[in-house]
Amino acid sequence: MGKAQRSRPPRHGIRALSEAEPSPRRAAQGVDALRHGWPIQLDGGPVLQPIETCYDDALAAETLLISASRAATLKLANQREAAIPGEPVLLRGAERFSRDAALAVADPALDLAHPMKGPFKALPHGDWADQARAALDLARIAGILPAFMVAPEGAEPPVALTLADARAYADPANLIIASRARLPVEAFEQAEIIAFRSPADTREHVALVIGQRRSGIAPLVRLHSECLTGDVLGSLKCDCGPQLDAALHAMADEARRGSWGVLLYMRQEGRGIGLVNKLRAYALQDQGHDTVDANTRLGLPDEARDFPTAARILDLLRVSSIRLMTNNPAKVAALESEGVTVAERVPHALPDNPHNARYLATKRDRAGHLLP
Repeated sequence: MGKAQRSRPPRHGIRALSEAEPSPRRAAQGVDALRHGWPIQLDGGPVLQPIETCYDDALAAETLLISASRAATLKLANQREAAIPGEPVLLRGAERFSRDAALAVADPALDLAHPMKGPFKALPHGDWADQARAALDLARIAGILPAFMVAPEGAEPPVALTLADARAYADPANLIIASRARLPVEAFEQAEIIAFRSPADTREHVALVIGQRRSGIAPLVRLHSECLTGDVLGSLKCDCGPQLDAALHAMADEARRGSWGVLLYMRQEGRGIGLVNKLRAYALQDQGHDTVDANTRLGLPDEARDFPTAARILDLLRVSSIRLMTNNPAKVAALESEGVTVAERVPHALPDNPHNARYLATKRDRAGHLLP
């Protein structure tokens, strides 16, 4: 598609933005821009063109911006910038990067087809390291590969936003209750569904309250991250679908005994990396990588779920103390750090199957889950 045919969100000048109040809506425009392949610019840093969604084969750049974990996969972990965990890496090659060459660096699905990459050199960021971190995080939120061409020749005018905008985007204080209704479900007919919305984020989280709220009784709570493949399609690669079903029935049992339960259904597919990137990780697992290593090869974190938003939902529901269904001590710690009292951790382990046994073992051995 030619440049003249594209529509784009409204833009603002960098100088004007520096004097404006933080705007989560501008960050939402930046996320939308990344999905459409438009460049962004943060607080006067360089123009950053997302590699995955770039449609212009004529673009070329001297340097690329990638994550530290992707740099480690490319054998740059012994170099200065790449050796700092979590720090973005500015990459220069022997030649200018075309769009195709940049994509071969960014996408691990192309590693087998392009095994001989480099030589590369990791460079210092100068004075825009914060902008680099924010850009990579916005790419994760957008569900694209966290990799950019830096100041490419011929790029379109960028969508401009500030670091304060990016921080405001993720602020759980923006979340509000949007709607609520009675929802009889298979596990329990006396249930209520409550939807939550943020002005910046298109994802809409929901809570399902099972049974009648009981004053002074901590509800049984399950914080369940969306899993299209497991919850809807019945995937055997994970335990998400069975966990969701078992949690609803456990809460129904609590309600029948005079207690109650709350299911938080969080729209954070793939532990926060998005559906497309989760499927990319599945493809890497088929090549022999475990869950953690697959995310690393993608340049993405193994854990990117939004626990502050979960805590905000509980606060909006006026729930301060819970009995949490989880096998993950880190989830307990994350909620407690946000002011939620976890009165009890309720184990939530289910039998494995031949397709998810390695996945569950990885959660136990590398993520610290308390599984049998």
